[in-house]
Amino acid sequence: MKTKYILLLFVFISTLISSCKEQEKKQEEVAKDYKKPNIVLLFVDDYGWSDVGFRNNIFSTPNIDQLKKEGLNFNRAYIPTPTCSPSRLSLLTGKEAIRLGMPRHIAIDPNKPDAEYNLWPTDPVQMPSRNYLPLEEITYAERLKDLGYYNYFVGKWHLGHKGRYPTDQGFDEEFGTTDHGHPKSYYFPFFNNGDPNGFMENYKEGDYLTNVLTDGAVDFIKTYDKADPFMLSFWYYSVHGPSVGRKDLLKKYQESGLEGKYAHHAAMVEAMDESIGRVKNALKEKGIEDNTIIIVLSDQGGAYTNAPLSGGKKGGNTLGEGGARVPFIIKYPGVTTANTENDTPVQSIDLYPTLIEIASGNSYNDNQIQGVSLLPILKGKKIEKRNLYFFRSYEDQYAAVISGDWKLIKYHSGKFQLFNVSEDISEQNNLIGKGLDIEKKLIADIAAWEKEAVPTY
Repeated sequence: MKTKYILLLFVFISTLISSCKEQEKKQEEVAKDYKKPNIVLLFVDDYGWSDVGFRNNIFSTPNIDQLKKEGLNFNRAYIPTPTCSPSRLSLLTGKEAIRLGMPRHIAIDPNKPDAEYNLWPTDPVQMPSRNYLPLEEITYAERLKDLGYYNYFVGKWHLGHKGRYPTDQGFDEEFGTTDHGHPKSYYFPFFNNGDPNGFMENYKEGDYLTNVLTDGAVDFIKTYDKADPFMLSFWYYSVHGPSVGRKDLLKKYQESGLEGKYAHHAAMVEAMDESIGRVKNALKEKGIEDNTIIIVLSDQGGAYTNAPLSGGKKGGNTLGEGGARVPFIIKYPGVTTANTENDTPVQSIDLYPTLIEIASGNSYNDNQIQGVSLLPILKGKKIEKRNLYFFRSYEDQYAAVISGDWKLIKYHSGKFQLFNVSEDISEQNNLIGKGLDIEKKLIADIAAWEKEAVPTY
């Protein structure tokens, strides 16, 4: 009897091992057959959630509107630190920027060009902020490079000077990269100085920066001849100020009744949308449209009105929905369902693990990052509920947490605000002090998160 039991156990174990090997073999075959898609990330600067045609008919964005019809639109997408440099750090690393000591944009002191940190004169707590992305950080470009991707970078970097450029952080080539966070003008000569790559040498009076960068992106797509899949990271300087609309488009908006800088802004939005259309057409003409993922995302809210959302880039309420909530659309042919929307709160840090899972064909887990993969959502499924955290340090308002429909905003002065942003999208009804259980929970949550995430100096 004992011998029979041992024989049965042996057969069971042998069958289990055989089954595991067969499963591994199948997974290897799937990985072998997996055709890695090309990826195009169109990262727009200061592009407000409301500055898109399908939400606001002031703006003409036919190409973005069409992309929404073709892909998945995230209605509640956020930036953890909604400001230029930290937003880029988070996108590249999958990490909340404050964990790396960058609660503000880079601000180089000309008297201390190599300083590791800067201080902001009006920051009430004088928190230091890094002046560059540390080279030891592993970017999505470095991860994708290991997975066989060719990485091409176009446009605004704003994460460090020469020696800390895209090609120092995993990108194979760069085009249009300078030391600047924004141009002096969108018309040539674009920048006053700080052009170490000689980018401006090839252009002349009358050239418009958004067109020039788009030429570079389109040329890359047209001439790409490698067998490897590519990722094109097109990070626009536009629609960041100075608001200088392309002259032909500006005339159109002025004649429609828009005035001053807002007319320029609308013209810049349309020029950016036109650029996106040119990139999409280049993919189609190349015959790779059906195997290319297109992602459109903004780095923070707009500098003008973001109604019906409150707040924006300026005015001391950047952690309001108008400052932290941004346009975000993904078209993944064969995966996303056309013309769908999702209301799950997500952040830009989630793109990092999403890109790696797409590039590898496997799940990705890394406890060093805070982002989570959005691939389940792209496939029509759900992700686990979680808190989203925010931190920046320019003024009194400095931190926030979102949990489902609820949002708590915190101030250095000790004030709190609590909103149900699903029922009160404009954040007009502050529910602090109303005896809600969620108030106590979120105050405790954000205190615990700060203790863990915010560096001490």
